[in-house]
Amino acid sequence: MSPLVIFLLLAATGGLIAYGFSGPTPAKAAQRRLKGVRTRYAPETGEVQMRRIATPQNSSLDSWFGRMIPRPALLRQRLEMTGRSWTLAQYSIASGGLTLFTWVSLGFQGFPLFLTFLLGLAVGVGLPHLVVSKLIARRVAAFTARFPDAIDLLVRGLRSGLPIGETLGVVGHEVPGPVGVEFRGVTDRMRIGRTMDQALQETADRLLTAEFQFFVISLAIQRETGGNLAETLSNLAEVLRKRSQMKLKVKAMSSESKASAWIIGVLPFLVFGLISFINPGYMHGFFHDERLMIVGLGGLGWMGVGVFIMSRMINFEI
Repeated sequence: MSPLVIFLLLAATGGLIAYGFSGPTPAKAAQRRLKGVRTRYAPETGEVQMRRIATPQNSSLDSWFGRMIPRPALLRQRLEMTGRSWTLAQYSIASGGLTLFTWVSLGFQGFPLFLTFLLGLAVGVGLPHLVVSKLIARRVAAFTARFPDAIDLLVRGLRSGLPIGETLGVVGHEVPGPVGVEFRGVTDRMRIGRTMDQALQETADRLLTAEFQFFVISLAIQRETGGNLAETLSNLAEVLRKRSQMKLKVKAMSSESKASAWIIGVLPFLVFGLISFINPGYMHGFFHDERLMIVGLGGLGWMGVGVFIMSRMINFEI
């Protein structure tokens, strides 16, 4: 590969990654604000306004990528669960940029074409997926940590005489973090015509946490059977706190096993990297000899099975 071709490929890769994670330009943001003002003050029926607010607005680029990739609805849901304003097009462009960058880097190092193709796909598809999963887990953990406090605030509002709809709005404005954001989304959907059951269930389907599903079920059962809602929610908050304490206790008790699993899983790669650094020629055959490549891929496969089994053994559901 000539230096000019390598430079052009690297420049294209950097541009794709920058465009994928960059925000909207000032001109586009101004046009979007002007369109929002015109739409807000234009005469339209309540049904049209409800459909416009409740339906997510996707750009033509998002629609094109939605037709190209498999299961775009699931990917959009995962991106929404991160709490970031990432679009489907940005995610796809960033993934493609990482894949192209890996292909160029490994091709410049002289890796075999087949191995370069597999590693490029693994990095381009796997790394963004891991990042999104990490952000989702972090946001769900932050939501779960503050959710019992939000329920206590709901209980105090109900005992002071406020209706449940207003207490949901108070929680949305008073509780910081993901809890406030999700409760504000519930109240916004209720303002445009959604029932409280529908708004809460939509949030539960997006969060996919057992704690919020308990909350939705408690409200639904109370409306069907009656009773003291404040007392029911107070008991639920206590149960959620005990559940969180049990999770922390199990995490502490299993920390030694998890550390051992991490050491066992990382040690082969660490030894491989150290030997390659000390004596590159000794490991050179794994990247050029087809027989060693097959043996290496087989070893990685068996090792993946072992890591999966260990992860299931140290993963405790509460």
